[in-house]
Amino acid sequence: MRFATISAILMATTLTACATVSDQPIVDNGPAQPMGSLVALGQPVAVGSDIVVTPTKLYEDSRCPTGVQCVWSGRVVVTTRIDGPGWRETVNLVSGEQQRVRDHDFLLIEVLPAQRPQSGIPEGDYRFSYRIDYRL
Repeated sequence: MRFATISAILMATTLTACATVSDQPIVDNGPAQPMGSLVALGQPVAVGSDIVVTPTKLYEDSRCPTGVQCVWSGRVVVTTRIDGPGWRETVNLVSGEQQRVRDHDFLLIEVLPAQRPQSGIPEGDYRFSYRIDYRL
């Protein structure tokens, strides 16, 4: 009888814990920087009241270096983790192109530094800025 009572309490506690869903974004690597901040790889930034984005990997940087005449201006693609209330998705965002994720349009709006002629940019030197547009 005592074993059955303890088992029932443990089961009820376990089931209650499983039903709990956070209404806050999942965020790793410390507190998010304020909206509009330029952030490094791995640094989270708040882009809305309940959305946090974190650039995780530089996927592509094919921008034309400053002072060089190019046929194509190129682009930057950054693998970005997007955290919302109780959900997380990872997408590749392309500079200057909106991408729809869960009823929001995300935009990688700025990438620094500018591409340099004849030399690469160390990944740790990159900084990114994001924007979100809410759609109804």
